[in-house]
Amino acid sequence: MLNRMKLPQKIRGWAASGPGSKLVEKEFPFPEIGAEDVALEVLHCGVCHSDVHLIQNDWENSQYPLVPGHEILGRVLAVGRDVKHLKEGDMAGVGWQASSCGHCYDCLNGDQNLCPSSGATCNGHTGGYADYHVTSARFCFPVPKKLARPEVAPLFCGGITVFSPLCHLVRRKDARVAVLGLGGLGHLAVKFSHAMGHEVSVISHSPAKEREAKELGATNFFHGDSAALAKELGRRFDLVLVTANVDLPYADYLGTIRADGSLCFVGVPPSPVPIEAYQLLRRVNVTGSPIGSPARILDMLDFASTHGILATSELLPMGQANEAIERVKANKARYRIVLSRT
Repeated sequence: MLNRMKLPQKIRGWAASGPGSKLVEKEFPFPEIGAEDVALEVLHCGVCHSDVHLIQNDWENSQYPLVPGHEILGRVLAVGRDVKHLKEGDMAGVGWQASSCGHCYDCLNGDQNLCPSSGATCNGHTGGYADYHVTSARFCFPVPKKLARPEVAPLFCGGITVFSPLCHLVRRKDARVAVLGLGGLGHLAVKFSHAMGHEVSVISHSPAKEREAKELGATNFFHGDSAALAKELGRRFDLVLVTANVDLPYADYLGTIRADGSLCFVGVPPSPVPIEAYQLLRRVNVTGSPIGSPARILDMLDFASTHGILATSELLPMGQANEAIERVKANKARYRIVLSRT
């Protein structure tokens, strides 16, 4: 039985009061902890571009006041009576997803991340730009000791976003994978794909990123006009993973994909992507992938621990949340920003 007297009475978080507003410190009631809940003392929280979208209400579903943050690393403060995999004092992480219905086809198939009734960690709940966070234990994960550092926080959204399609779309260890865009998602895709034994290529419009790409594990680096690249490279890749969120002539890259290979979007361009049906007739797939299931997140953490994979991150104090948001909006993060309370 939880002793409510030992728990904080308030949560202090950095909140947006309306679309596009600056974050200001506010107090919120500390929620009740249910039988299947976990309360965390937040230590670090990654800054994701989805936080920007939520603050600006780009998806027209933001609930204000809104405390962003869904890449949380914290210390377990308390657990509900039915929680077995975490205990007080453990290091644990939380990502984008906070709930699922548990009974739809996707949930029963182990794909809770695809549940049409899933809930978000920081929309309708107090997110990770705060001193405490309460969530469902089903979406709170023990962090291996080797990974218990601030730089693990972005793995809970950015990391799983690229790890998941690398697992379910790439079947061969000697596959050729191209990562389109070298930013917050792209640099993690290169790290994971290289550790999986793939031949990794980076495609970027910035030739200055070649050195960084190869330091991260890329074998090849390509830049330039997409149509010219497609002609030069031919049918080379098993997967082209789109991590950019800008409009590009993506159809050109279908020409670089082998039969039964995939063009997979994990970054979301602002405009529709025009693709002609005839381009798909040689069994080329166009798909997308959102975060990952709880089981896949556990797989990712185990893999990252084994191979020493963390996000390349800049650390800022939690009080500089507004500065961090502006830098992410301006694409000036290299490669992720993590807000720290310690």
